[in-house]
Amino acid sequence: MSDPSISDPIPAATVVLLRERRAAVETLMLRKSGNIDFGGMWVFPGGCIEANDFDATGSVDAAARAAAAREAAEETGILLEPDDFQWFARWTPPPIPRKRFNTWFFAAAVRGDEQVVIDGEEIHDFRWMRPSQAIEEQARGSMSVVAPTWVTLFYLSRYPTVSALLQRFASAAPKQYQSRPVTLGKDAHAVLWHGDAGYEAGDASLPGERHRLIIQGNQYIFENTIERY
Repeated sequence: MSDPSISDPIPAATVVLLRERRAAVETLMLRKSGNIDFGGMWVFPGGCIEANDFDATGSVDAAARAAAAREAAEETGILLEPDDFQWFARWTPPPIPRKRFNTWFFAAAVRGDEQVVIDGEEIHDFRWMRPSQAIEEQARGSMSVVAPTWVTLFYLSRYPTVSALLQRFASAAPKQYQSRPVTLGKDAHAVLWHGDAGYEAGDASLPGERHRLIIQGNQYIFENTIERY
């Protein structure tokens, strides 16, 4: 029997904006207002897929691209062509009784000298950052990000140029993350994904392959033995 308190995830889309500065990859991070979904968190530009994002074909993938471009324009003032986006992941949250989003993740290169314009209401701040810097600030507690954002930052941090990163995304099928949270102890939990030995059973103690993010306070530890990156 289905749980009436658990609703279907809301389709959404986000676009990771990338540029190169001082021989390093940077990405644009936005800080959400404290009184909305993910309040106070640092995120990539994005939001819900709306009815007007669909074209005559009714394609959800095309609508996700349109939504990501629209949200980027609304939240940053940067105009993008959806056809230039590289789709690299989709994140599906666990079935929990709260608002949740089924989110397409795209990446796009920008010149980086465009003026970023935020509204000061939904978005309170922005920063161009090296992905490794954002990871370090999360660990220190000076920046807060959710698991999909952290894992994306981890992958971004592995590549020295925007072109190398986009080529890597283009060379593989988009990753499908269906998250399964498990408790590890009083002050720690993990999010498991397909390929982890404990995923199907929801048992993080089972021996074998690892594909998980361990979260203890501000400390995030990514364990992934199922792929090379």
